[in-house]
Amino acid sequence: MASSPNTEEVIPYALLGMTAVTGLVDAVSFLSLGHVFTANMTGSIVFLAFATAHVSGLSVAHSLTALLGFLVGAILGGRVMARANADSQIRFAAQAFLLEVAFLFAASFCSIGYRGDLLQHSFQPFALIGLTALAMGTRNAAVRKLAIPDLTTTVLTLTITGIAADSSLANGNNPRLARRVAAVAAMFLGAVLGAVVIHYSISAALWLATAISAVCGFVLFRSGPTADKR
Repeated sequence: MASSPNTEEVIPYALLGMTAVTGLVDAVSFLSLGHVFTANMTGSIVFLAFATAHVSGLSVAHSLTALLGFLVGAILGGRVMARANADSQIRFAAQAFLLEVAFLFAASFCSIGYRGDLLQHSFQPFALIGLTALAMGTRNAAVRKLAIPDLTTTVLTLTITGIAADSSLANGNNPRLARRVAAVAAMFLGAVLGAVVIHYSISAALWLATAISAVCGFVLFRSGPTADKR
């Protein structure tokens, strides 16, 4: 990926902001939409397995909706990024992130008036699961193409493994330790914020996620033209 020094400085901060959005979105989906993840597909696969085994409190339909929505989003993001070359990845990634914002905006609008205790058997939870999963799938396809080390924005397993496996205790030299710790902290803080905000309004949590994603996408877009002209 061809990039200017300014772009290389901006991208990690934008992706850290999106990592915080992941925490927000999964707080909403897990705590308010029937114990399902719409950003973390490892969790969704496990929950789907548990639901298939008739574990109480879990839904096959909810988990399948999350998984299918994520896959469709990843296809959309992949189609956008397939047009990018080494010099235009930032510009096309910004377009994919715009799709993410659009899906989150739709989810935020759809969530107005949502109350899980009254609408458990309505279509609204499925719409919210599907829209947020679409957003996360689209973003993941773009982030995967950018391939910024330790900033996948949704999965922390390898990041946490790297913190330990590359530490001085493991005879490592701790490469990108600050970035790795920042990624863990960003998702943690996003999830905490989401858990607090949904006590007042699910809609507010999703609007906040939309706003943060929009800012991060805009910042990334603004950093892109210099890189694309190289």
